[in-house]
Amino acid sequence: MTQLYLSNLGLSHFRSHRRAVIDVDARPVAIYGPNGAGKTNIIEAISLLSPGRGLRRTSAQDMARRPEALGWKVTGLLHGPSVLHEVDIWSEAGAARQTKIDGKAAAQTALGRIARVLWLIPAMDRLWIEGAEGRRRFLDRVTLSMLPDHAELSLSYEKAMRERNRLLKDMVREPAWYAALESSMAETGAQIHANRLHALAALEAAQDEAQTAFPIATLALQCDMPSETDALRRALSDNRMRDLSAGRTLIGPHRADLEGTYAAKGVAARDCSTGEQKALLVSLILANARAIAADFGAPPLLLLDEVAAHLDATRRAALYDEICALGAQAWMTGTGPELFENLGNRAQYVEVTEEKGLSRVEASV
Repeated sequence: MTQLYLSNLGLSHFRSHRRAVIDVDARPVAIYGPNGAGKTNIIEAISLLSPGRGLRRTSAQDMARRPEALGWKVTGLLHGPSVLHEVDIWSEAGAARQTKIDGKAAAQTALGRIARVLWLIPAMDRLWIEGAEGRRRFLDRVTLSMLPDHAELSLSYEKAMRERNRLLKDMVREPAWYAALESSMAETGAQIHANRLHALAALEAAQDEAQTAFPIATLALQCDMPSETDALRRALSDNRMRDLSAGRTLIGPHRADLEGTYAAKGVAARDCSTGEQKALLVSLILANARAIAADFGAPPLLLLDEVAAHLDATRRAALYDEICALGAQAWMTGTGPELFENLGNRAQYVEVTEEKGLSRVEASV
């Protein structure tokens, strides 16, 4: 089976880790230890192998180990479907993050072309009951995992929208100032919308085709905007007076929301129990992984922080079976090794402890 996996992960002055080197094979990795020891910091470092700000969405400066604040570095040997890549990601004294792939400087967006990384963290457990922004971010992570160019489209759209919003706040009324910005927003916005629809269709197909212990979620994209470029450009122009009153753009993909329904029960995800909401999220992450495997040629790296939370023993065992059947290198965290006992020798184990504010890592392959 073709795989995507890390064989070596190095951390230097990253969060609580002064120095850590983890050598592993392609099997899942179970990371255990007490709360606050630095387990999540390990998988956060891996999340930087994808475009964006990582699973905690913090600045480069905040990732530096305290009190030194000297900067930090993450290195990885990434085995792709056909190529081995050396990846270096670092920040010097709080400066913006820098990336090298195989010794050559690269943009963050280039990471999306050599790797696929998905994560499920406790902060996502409230996905269905909090604001639309978090659901848009979740959907865009899913879309980016399938369509790497989605990141550049989103950046271009947001840049043009910021400029348009600045004009609106300054009460600029001259149409000529808006034309180019609205053309850019229409072109990128229509493509962003199409990409999201593509990702949702792929997710639903991956759920429907799988035999799984996790419930299927029916998904719908709510977005009151024209889907065609020309129509969106006209809508932005026609809505300009309303936007002037609001001081911001009120139409476009940045206003979208994702709705989920527990398909078997016909119950909106927001009204499901905590356990059901967690199971729906796990189902979507697994479906996302299956869709990526079919398109990319290998399943993604999976980062599952405190994955046992709100999963009973039966579903926990089912999750491990599905990960192994998929052939994904999943990096999972938990407070004790007993949470991973169903994996047995199908996984490798890393213990993380903390002493005087310093994380210590010991791998047992």
